[in-house]
Amino acid sequence: MRTVALMLKAIHAGENRTAVEVKARDVVTSLLEMKLAKLADWVEASVTETLTYYAYPCEHWRRIRTNNPLERIMREIRRRTRVVGSFPDGESALNLAAARLRHIAGTKWSSRRYLDMELLTRQVLEVA
Repeated sequence: MRTVALMLKAIHAGENRTAVEVKARDVVTSLLEMKLAKLADWVEASVTETLTYYAYPCEHWRRIRTNNPLERIMREIRRRTRVVGSFPDGESALNLAAARLRHIAGTKWSSRRYLDMELLTRQVLEVA
């Protein structure tokens, strides 16, 4: 199982889309050799969906293919709800989560730029 996970991670380690597509074909071949035909079919059918971030500037790739900001928000809400322990009802849990989201929206953390839009603007102008 670990071998398969490493093979799937290796697909996205390429420097450009062409190299990644070649690696994906190699992984599919390896999976077929390992007699994992269903997994090979799934990888072959769905790998192009996971490569759309290659259409954007390379400076944005890491940020597009991960959801770290969302994970950070969820971790903060989880941390706050664990302190409380048990809630009397679902409404109070929702209120706590909403209060945390309002706090995040009102702080400097929420106003940080996640993507440099200038890079996207330049890319659009180059294509046009």
